[in-house]
Amino acid sequence: MKRILYVIMLGLIVVSCQQKQEKSKLEESKQEEFPFFIPKEKPNRPLSAAVERNYDAYSSIRPEQNELYTQFKYTKLKGFDYNGGDGTITRRDPSKVIFEKGKYYVWYTHRESPVKPVGMSRAKEATDVIPSADWDLADIFYATSEDGFTWVEQGVAVPRPPKPQAGWRSVTTTDILKFNGKYYLYFQAFMEASGLRGDFCPVSVAYADSPDGPWTHTGKIVIPNGPEGSWDQYSIHDPYPLVHDGKIYLYYKGDFDKRPEFKPSKIRMQGLAIAEDPLGPFVKHSLNPIINSGHETTLFPFKEGVAAIVQRDGQEHNTIQYAKDWVNFEIASITELLPVAAGPFVPDAFTDTKNGRGITWGISHFINADGNWNHSILTRFDCDLSQDVDDQQMKDHYYNYSPEFHYEKHGLNGKQKERIKKETEELKKQ
Repeated sequence: MKRILYVIMLGLIVVSCQQKQEKSKLEESKQEEFPFFIPKEKPNRPLSAAVERNYDAYSSIRPEQNELYTQFKYTKLKGFDYNGGDGTITRRDPSKVIFEKGKYYVWYTHRESPVKPVGMSRAKEATDVIPSADWDLADIFYATSEDGFTWVEQGVAVPRPPKPQAGWRSVTTTDILKFNGKYYLYFQAFMEASGLRGDFCPVSVAYADSPDGPWTHTGKIVIPNGPEGSWDQYSIHDPYPLVHDGKIYLYYKGDFDKRPEFKPSKIRMQGLAIAEDPLGPFVKHSLNPIINSGHETTLFPFKEGVAAIVQRDGQEHNTIQYAKDWVNFEIASITELLPVAAGPFVPDAFTDTKNGRGITWGISHFINADGNWNHSILTRFDCDLSQDVDDQQMKDHYYNYSPEFHYEKHGLNGKQKERIKKETEELKKQ
């Protein structure tokens, strides 16, 4: 009898365990399905790396809600003459835009030469009047505007200084700093034609009591090239100053790892140099380079940190990145058609803010204007990278390109067609 009861009890236990297992499997099957309405908070359940990243790497779970996601709109500027686009007049690499004396100011690279550039590969043919590159034999000009769309060119701000001062060959790619009531223009200071050894130059600076000048060119190098063998030994490009913790945080770009077997033959990353005085000395950060991509430097204070538009070059091009500590950048969003050489209007660039408001517009440039690589023009871009604006039309996820755009701009070249033809012929022989 006891044996029979034992068998019955054992059977009941087995049945109960099977029921519990089936119930557990049923519950697990319910948990396996990710919910139709995505939770605002990361679910406490196993997640794929991609979904986990959606919660951990970005400020929100949708691009529409991400303050550091935007698309960009472009507007043709009025007020600038380019001599019919023949390559003899170029304007490029604008500074940040500032608002002073009731109007907007922007500074930029201006070249006006009797002929268009011969190209960096033919730099040995360059002379005192024949430029090698689009930015060779250039001066720094400035313009003002009442509305940000129509501009009045005011003329030269910083001309090339006499030889052998820094920049005697060309002064380019400037950016503006306002610090303790004075104004400073940092710029690339060329002492040889671009192309002779690549794009070799350090950074120099000029200062003034007014955005209208007159500007005093120090003639000195404030951020020198790095020692031989270092990543920035040849180029210190795109100096971009902001004020943080009472100091000047100047971001810049370097070209390095030049290898002829690759195209492009070099890569570009960005570094940081810090100074307490606008005239230096600047100390390069020990973690340089601090941004691993990007063709130019474009940054702005955002909340307690700094954001960067990272476009064109590198593993992380077409991203907007953020560094809460102003040094260690992470991808905040991925987008497209980013402005090239953007100089945004950053109202709190120099206020040492602890709650940066972001940006909504600025000036950038187009190279290869009118199909002429040596003809660059300034343009306006608009966006929503601001805490104070919620423009959902700037938050679209993609641009819709026509078939003609793909065929004409991104079609196969002759060499590629020939390779494909040979591949097909080889298959037919097999």
